[in-house]
Amino acid sequence: MDGYVHVYTGNGKGKTTAAIGLALRAAGAGLKVFIAQFVKSEEYSEINALKRFSDLITCRQYGSGCWIYKEPGSDDVLCARNGLEDVRRIITGGQYDVVILDEANIATHYGLLSADDLVGLIDMRPAGLELVFTGRYAHPRLIERADLCTEMREIKHYYQKGVLARNGIER
Repeated sequence: MDGYVHVYTGNGKGKTTAAIGLALRAAGAGLKVFIAQFVKSEEYSEINALKRFSDLITCRQYGSGCWIYKEPGSDDVLCARNGLEDVRRIITGGQYDVVILDEANIATHYGLLSADDLVGLIDMRPAGLELVFTGRYAHPRLIERADLCTEMREIKHYYQKGVLARNGIER
């Protein structure tokens, strides 16, 4: 089976959710999935759910804490760079059928990774590997190289009414 490159981007809700849905579908078909979550370091509900599929889905986080509302620090850069090195080994290792780089676009937007880093992952992937990038602000070069690009666009969101992230729904 040929593998393709997906990009899920935009300011709307659902990018990570779409990627995790793909991971579950792949696991249901017996495919092995690796999820690298850049920027994130908390135990989200989806992480707890994915532990139930640990024989087929591996998830690792490469973040040092919530810094989105300030500038990232040297620890954040180090975490992202370590994640990138892990993903390079995973892609070339041949153990996984699907590799998801959750929030890689955000990591690139904030300078933790470069567009060259992400495009380089596309260039090194074997033909059968499905590669997925999520996060707002996808770099134009990444979009150009993708086989599939979906933009989640916010039309309306209850955050605007002061509703905070709810456990099991947004976190």
